[in-house]
Amino acid sequence: MKYGLIFLVIPMLTFSQSKNPAVEVQYVRKSNGTLVADQDTIVVYTDPYQTLVSSKKINTGKAPFPYEQTLIARSGKTLRLIQKATLSPTKTIATNDSLSIAKQTFEWLPDTKKILGYHCKKARTVINSNTIEIWYTNDLAVKGAPSALGQNLGLVLETVRNNNYVVTAIAVSKKKNFPKVSTTNQTVDALTYRDLVWKSRFTQIKVFQKEILNFTEAPQSGDSILRFAGGTVVVRKVRFPEIKSTSSVFAEVTEQSNGDAYDRTGSVFVLPLDGTTFMHAFTKGISSVPAYENGNGKQYQGMVRKGAYVPLLEVMRFFTPFGIKQYNHIPLKGKVWQDSVSYRQDISDLIPALSNREVYVGMSIGNYDKGGHKASLYFTIHDELSQEANVRQVMPLFNTVNILEMAGQEYGSMFGSETGLEVTFDLPNDAKNAKLRYIATGHGGWENGDEYLKKINTIYLDGAEKFAFVPWRTDCGSYRLYNPASGDLGNGLSSSDGSRSNWCPGTTTNPVWIALGDLKAGQHAIRVTIPMGKPEGSSFSAWNVSGVLEYE
Repeated sequence: MKYGLIFLVIPMLTFSQSKNPAVEVQYVRKSNGTLVADQDTIVVYTDPYQTLVSSKKINTGKAPFPYEQTLIARSGKTLRLIQKATLSPTKTIATNDSLSIAKQTFEWLPDTKKILGYHCKKARTVINSNTIEIWYTNDLAVKGAPSALGQNLGLVLETVRNNNYVVTAIAVSKKKNFPKVSTTNQTVDALTYRDLVWKSRFTQIKVFQKEILNFTEAPQSGDSILRFAGGTVVVRKVRFPEIKSTSSVFAEVTEQSNGDAYDRTGSVFVLPLDGTTFMHAFTKGISSVPAYENGNGKQYQGMVRKGAYVPLLEVMRFFTPFGIKQYNHIPLKGKVWQDSVSYRQDISDLIPALSNREVYVGMSIGNYDKGGHKASLYFTIHDELSQEANVRQVMPLFNTVNILEMAGQEYGSMFGSETGLEVTFDLPNDAKNAKLRYIATGHGGWENGDEYLKKINTIYLDGAEKFAFVPWRTDCGSYRLYNPASGDLGNGLSSSDGSRSNWCPGTTTNPVWIALGDLKAGQHAIRVTIPMGKPEGSSFSAWNVSGVLEYE
């Protein structure tokens, strides 16, 4: 069921000045005995008939959007609770959430103590495995609390969650009148309310919505979406807002088969609007971009940084499962196939390449199927989630994912030579705490192919070995329900269960960050070697590796 705005016929509460004296309580939050930094003081107003849960910043007009207030009307033992959220200067919504109070149950405990001079009793409840202790007083002949929890106990002066997170009263004062509270006629159901509040807390940038990535002789580009390589690559311009260095950014792809039954390599990438970039390969052909050669007789077009040429910056690599949704009609006892697969990955380290920029954003799924795949892509930006700033420089160095395979781009088979892959680059200034953001997956899907063999990846900087590891995944069987068309191996396993060179059908591949230390300005060289297996007949192996230099 889709939840849009639902206008319920609920009379809105009118909170106006009252002749009944009100009580104001201010609360602060402590975590493990320490005051939470930069917190907004909770402010509760209550009288015998109504309660308002607000905050100091809301009351002074300084609260950032979105912010919420809780309004409670009291009639005997009956409570009516309205949650109100101000999402922007022009948008306010509310919901009737009275059931959240009706369902509260408590254990009464014999403990007592004084808080701000008031005699308090203790109650306890468990919510979502969290033990919450509530200290409340009846000395003031009113009820209220700093949240919806415990509103009918008395006047709650302290709550303690799991013995380490405390909301405690710091001041109680009496007021002549209850404050006037504005209301809204835009009332929605509780689920919609929570969804709209959640979505208002971050920025979402929609890039592609259920785009078809298939192979056709005449792919159709539009005004905003460009299609290349027979329609297996889609690209569009995207304007990113300024992103704080302490923010978190996520990329998310949702994919399902539109006809193709096989596991395919997918990639999300970014490239600048100006300069010599892979856009030349898209618009002018793969031969228009510089090629890398290592003496094995092949040309690897557009894969390596060279002079002014900048390769694709790979944001996220993902792998489609075997025929999700399109082949869900294949029955298997005890299995309920998924309709789509979502890939979500933190890409906050790439903020410098996105913040306050207009760039090309692309997505590819290599396939030769006329139905292909249906996929969506969007980014979400979440402010101030990281404790340390993500301020770094970002320099794409290499990317051997041949996203233009269907337009003649060579596979990443340069690792069959001892030289492997080598790229030189120039640093205009000294670089501090340099790291290589490295993504590696091995391919060659027959029994001796590198897809199923453990191969060591060795990275050298200026001739010195910096890191060596075997990229490998052993958890592919966890994603069986994404793979209805996965082949039966005849031994109780399906082909999607098999361990692979750092990928599984239906997953992303995580980058690794290889510490390179401080680098002086000038020219440097990165080299990657992999003992790739030799071809057998028409079968061959290849490695998709991408590397991005990040530094302060």
